[in-house]
Amino acid sequence: MEHKFVELTRHALKNNDELNEIINQVHDKEEAKNRSGMICSGEQTIFLYSILNKDIPVVEALCNTKKESLTGSLILSPAGLQLDKIIPLENNTYHYNNGNFTYYEKLGFKNTIHIIGGGHCALALSKLMRGMDFYIIVYDDRPGLHTLVQNKYAHQIITVPGYTKMANYLKENKDDYVVIMTFGYRTDDEVIQSLAPYHFKYAGALGSAFKMQQLFEKYRNLKITGPFIDQLHTPIGLAIHSQTPEEIAISIAAEIIQVKNSPV
Repeated sequence: MEHKFVELTRHALKNNDELNEIINQVHDKEEAKNRSGMICSGEQTIFLYSILNKDIPVVEALCNTKKESLTGSLILSPAGLQLDKIIPLENNTYHYNNGNFTYYEKLGFKNTIHIIGGGHCALALSKLMRGMDFYIIVYDDRPGLHTLVQNKYAHQIITVPGYTKMANYLKENKDDYVVIMTFGYRTDDEVIQSLAPYHFKYAGALGSAFKMQQLFEKYRNLKITGPFIDQLHTPIGLAIHSQTPEEIAISIAAEIIQVKNSPV
């Protein structure tokens, strides 16, 4: 399907045709009209639009949104491309009525992941999440740590004096993801207690089931509660018997994607 429309637009560009066309395609051979010739079910609406000289400032601004971590909205309609400083509530929305449509998409990074602890697993996870539209922040209390120096994938690396006051660095955000993977259970404990009152889109802690059972028993005995503890995924990641830092990163990323894409 994509190849078909690439060729169509390629032909139009060779003929200097200006495109501004909405095409609906239905993937069902029994459909009375707009049949695509495919039988995979569903349908799609394609907008073919020629980028003109007047669009260059918008395109350049759009290219800079990720580089400069800018926010706002991309608005696409038959009138062309527009940018707006208003941040939409949803990542994208689409309205269609009698041939007219407006598509809104949130600019910049749509997701932020906070990785607390900058070791080998954090390095592997940073590399993986970099390709999935996540803004990555890694926190560690060990400046000069080799795996932090190696981490060219995180957008920010923040050195903290300790983990007891992590709440000073992370503000509650129900669209953010938090992964705890410090170097020991004591520092994991400090992070969890600091963030206990907060709720995030996802929270997970790396560690064995036995270690985490010990921590949760401590919280019950001390009556330490909070949304962060209630929502904590642990042992973290999907159960795929992962062993290496790269395999562990895949299991964590898979669980995060599962949460991110689940219907509310």
